[in-house]
Amino acid sequence: MNPKNKNIILSFDLDYTLIDNTEGILNSFKFALEKHNVPKLDDDSIKKMIGIPLNEMFLRVSGLDPSILSASFRKFYAEKGIYQVKLYSGVYDKLNDLRKYFLLGVITSKKEEMAIKLLKFLKIDHFFDYIFGESEQVKSKLDLKLKSILLSRYPNHDFVIVGDHPNDKLLSEMLNCPFIGVLTGHHQKEQLIKKSNEKYLILEKMINIDKNLIFSFFDDNFNDIDD
Repeated sequence: MNPKNKNIILSFDLDYTLIDNTEGILNSFKFALEKHNVPKLDDDSIKKMIGIPLNEMFLRVSGLDPSILSASFRKFYAEKGIYQVKLYSGVYDKLNDLRKYFLLGVITSKKEEMAIKLLKFLKIDHFFDYIFGESEQVKSKLDLKLKSILLSRYPNHDFVIVGDHPNDKLLSEMLNCPFIGVLTGHHQKEQLIKKSNEKYLILEKMINIDKNLIFSFFDDNFNDIDD
């Protein structure tokens, strides 16, 4: 089958894939630690944890109930941190181009309502056919309920996962679909392809994606590619 006739969905991670929200996340994390008298962490230690669920981040640094710390984080983030964000250069135009050929979606570890609010603030929410984050229905991007929702909502579609974090690669494994790793986050190429069972590409940044790279995933002669 000609790959251009396939129904393909590009599903993007948010932090360090489409956006740089470092300032907002760092300030929100530090606020929560200070409020609950948890010893301070340096910026690099916090950055390395970005991309995993918030409760897990706090479990790594404190013996307190992580939900208490997460609540303080989210309060600060909702009021201030969410606005301390910027799109990576070229992302708006690249999304506008890619949607001519593919459906687009977002799967993030953020709270779903917060992700929607942030995407609206950045004026890119209209590009996406779905936005999934942590919710009562879906607990994480690796929740099997998410797989069921996606496959039932989009039957006969092919997914491609795009992200900067090893959990994004694991999501592609869960969905049995190709993976594009981008190096705009805090993880090296080796971490993004470790024990990969699916087709993958490693690119310097999201804007290096083009339609022919995506179509190549569905070519029988595909070879794994690094930028």
